[in-house]
Amino acid sequence: MTMFTPFDHQMMTRAIKLAQKGRFTTAPNPNVGCVITQGDTILGEGFHYRAGEPHAEVHALRMAGERSRGATAYVTLEPCSHYGRTPPCAEGLIKAGVSKVICAMQDPNPQVSGRGIQMLREAGIEVEVGLLEADAKALNPAFIKRMQTGVPFVQLKMASSIDGQTALSNGKSQWITSQQARQNVQHYRAQAGAILSTSQTVIDDNASLTVRWNELPASIKDVYPETELRQPVRVILDRQNKLHSQLALYASPSPVIRVSDENADVTVEVNAHGQLDMRQTLATLAKTHNINHIWVEAGATLAKSLLQEQLVDELVLYLAPKIMGSDGRGLFGALGLTDMQQVMDLEIKECRLVGSDIRIVAIPKPTDLKRKD
Repeated sequence: MTMFTPFDHQMMTRAIKLAQKGRFTTAPNPNVGCVITQGDTILGEGFHYRAGEPHAEVHALRMAGERSRGATAYVTLEPCSHYGRTPPCAEGLIKAGVSKVICAMQDPNPQVSGRGIQMLREAGIEVEVGLLEADAKALNPAFIKRMQTGVPFVQLKMASSIDGQTALSNGKSQWITSQQARQNVQHYRAQAGAILSTSQTVIDDNASLTVRWNELPASIKDVYPETELRQPVRVILDRQNKLHSQLALYASPSPVIRVSDENADVTVEVNAHGQLDMRQTLATLAKTHNINHIWVEAGATLAKSLLQEQLVDELVLYLAPKIMGSDGRGLFGALGLTDMQQVMDLEIKECRLVGSDIRIVAIPKPTDLKRKD
């Protein structure tokens, strides 16, 4: 087992913090940071900002210059070994003459995992792997999910009154949650590669489903000018062909991907319940559009479907301090459960106040929940 020094931990922690700076811009690429040192001196550092632009190692090597020879590079992800839109980083480290590379984790793509490390070792460079691996994995849960499973990481956003209602019986719902909660949603949207909804939800709210830069916290706006912030694509389930060009959805230049069972940008099959096959939809979005991370904003029908199919990785629920009564519209509708073994359990990751509301972030546990509709 490799024994890493306190200085190694310090430098990898620095590389991880650098990588975090790309979380609103790098997709579909992973967030990566790199620090190059000689002794206890930092010679260069950098992070990956956007797909197609130089990787973290390149920025760090450029800053270090000739001093890179004999240096140690700390990288949050195994250096790439293939030619894509940019040359392989492993090759750049070899040419620069670094003597040691410490990687937090291997590339999660099973097709290429370990090749960059092998390339470095064959060039005589000492390579160590696994320093702060859990922290490095936390940088890229969505990228890792797509690489390992072929489907995106799915976050389902829901909002309700404290008694679980999303609207009154007549459909009125603006606004259940506070302005602070609605602004907080912008932070989540900004990190996603796509926002998934239905044509009915889009039409009901005339929703644009964009990131509103002016509603983001100053900590983001101070780093990312509005022109630099990536807008997620909008993925709309529209089997009844309801979308039309007059909707606010089309006022933004960000792409709209229409999903249906025919004549659509993404064509998928209809399942036994007469609904678009969501597993196929997600797999297609990952494969053909390189989408790592999907943020879902929709009503009870889609939310229930995703949960029943066990396609939700994380549930983000905003609970408002309001009571609307059982004659309102519930979060997930009727599930038709007859046994407590069918009930879905959640692992609570976080619970905090956002304005006057409670935000709960939870992970659905595997369940025997069966469809009754």
